[in-house]
Amino acid sequence: MFQTGPSQTGTPQTTGTPANGSRLRGFAQRAASRAAGAAAAPVEEKCELCSAPIAPEHRHMLDLSARRILCACRACSVLFDRSESGGRHYRLLPDRCWRLEDVALGDELWMALGIPVEMAFFFFDSAAARIVALYPSPAGATESLLPLDAWEELAARNPVLARMEPDTEALLVNRTRGAREHWLVPVDVCYALVGIIRTHWKGLSGGEEVWAEIERFFDGLRERAEAGRSDGVEARA
Repeated sequence: MFQTGPSQTGTPQTTGTPANGSRLRGFAQRAASRAAGAAAAPVEEKCELCSAPIAPEHRHMLDLSARRILCACRACSVLFDRSESGGRHYRLLPDRCWRLEDVALGDELWMALGIPVEMAFFFFDSAAARIVALYPSPAGATESLLPLDAWEELAARNPVLARMEPDTEALLVNRTRGAREHWLVPVDVCYALVGIIRTHWKGLSGGEEVWAEIERFFDGLRERAEAGRSDGVEARA
């Protein structure tokens, strides 16, 4: 399911390498370790901007120049709460999480997007000045070459996508095992999923352990999320 594959025309649609390399790998590994309870004893985390101690539940910043996700304390989160506060260097990741109930994304349009697997996330990369599509794999987050016309059609059908914050917010799509779930989430949520899959994947099919962890991840997302509409008008509690 998470294997790289050909498109409808037989042309490979992936870069074949994990996106952003090790720059986001550290965050994904830390998220997976927390989810798996890998540490034998609690480890005190610190803000990666000011070194102050932080609670297990905390906000994250995106370092735009290094493409790194950083853990942030409450004071730093408040300091960078406005997008202009961080200039062109830092962005505070949003904390809204919507489960989009009526997304117009049928099988035909999904195939047109050229994603070779059944789970992916999409966000606007300001450095590349385009929408990028990544999917979790045993090797990490792998970029898929996204046909621009297919994305434009998806965005036209679902105006909520125009409200995604550049760099920091993503459309997460889960079509695995018959699911048809669509989420508007901070990008750290997507990379946490990447870390879980990379950490627990075994063999060719992943094994039951990774599927149990994936289901646990989405259970947590369902509890956290508000219901949203694809027209982007509002979220309903």
